[in-house]
Amino acid sequence: MEGKSMPPLRTGAARALIARWETILVLIFVVVIVFNSFASPYFLNPSNLLDTTFSFVEKGLIALPMTLGIIMGDIDISVAGIIALASLVMGALSTAGAGTGVLVAAGLGTGLAAGLLNGLLATRFGIPMIAVTIGGISLFRGIAYAALGDQAFTKYPDSFAFFGQGYVPGTHIPFELAVFAVCAVLFGLLLHRTTFGRRVFAIGNNATASRFSGVRVQRMRLIVSCVTGLMSGLAGILLTSRIGSTRPNIANGWEMEVITTVVLGGVAITGGRGNIAGVILGIFLLGFLKFGMGLINVPGNVQNIFSGVLLILAILLPGYVAGAQERARLRRTQEA
Repeated sequence: MEGKSMPPLRTGAARALIARWETILVLIFVVVIVFNSFASPYFLNPSNLLDTTFSFVEKGLIALPMTLGIIMGDIDISVAGIIALASLVMGALSTAGAGTGVLVAAGLGTGLAAGLLNGLLATRFGIPMIAVTIGGISLFRGIAYAALGDQAFTKYPDSFAFFGQGYVPGTHIPFELAVFAVCAVLFGLLLHRTTFGRRVFAIGNNATASRFSGVRVQRMRLIVSCVTGLMSGLAGILLTSRIGSTRPNIANGWEMEVITTVVLGGVAITGGRGNIAGVILGIFLLGFLKFGMGLINVPGNVQNIFSGVLLILAILLPGYVAGAQERARLRRTQEA
């Protein structure tokens, strides 16, 4: 009798694995790789695959803290504006003769300060984060436009270019990709292996209950906002270094691309559910999808259509799968 009970358990486990959004993402990722490899002979070139990460790991760096925020129920749409502000500060300092170390510190400090401002406004005045950051993106990018107009800062130290254009010594691995890998591991451990991460999920599932359980909800929201600003500053350093200039429209539209990536990675837009592994899959899936379409000269507008379709699927499919699983469970219960 015990031997007969094992297959259903294994079958149930297999179904649960297949139903996981991360498994679906892996399957989609494989399809994208196979399709692109047939569409272009240049796609599977290892050097090309590594070099194309320059175009999306900066967004991936912002997606990591954005994951924490969305799981908590906060959406920060000011991240691209923070990049513009950080790049403006670095450009002004570089023009004044500042060295690479000062520029890096200024980029990180500007991002942290902007995140702190967002967090204080949201937590001290009880304003939803999305409302605060709607104003934030207008403020931060508005400062960049007011300061630069149609001009640009282009004078940067030669050593500054390494952050956005260099490779890990002795390899063909982009420095940006190495930075992203380290940050992804740290955020994965933070979210899934610490008390801080458990509190993030608790707040996303029920902020009121978390507050009565002793979780300092507003302090957690402030910390995540600061981390999001800091990582936006880091992304601003890498992006400014990669393109070698500061313009007021730098990173324009990135906030929606980052949110798309996070939701595609399986993070519930309503909060309370998600993981870093899925977000990493979403980052590389979108990145390689756009790279492959670029190789066969698909226009950017059409690429955005594909990204939009994936976002809609990411929102709808997990709920559909969960509903199907619940209906199947109820049928089994009734039959028993």
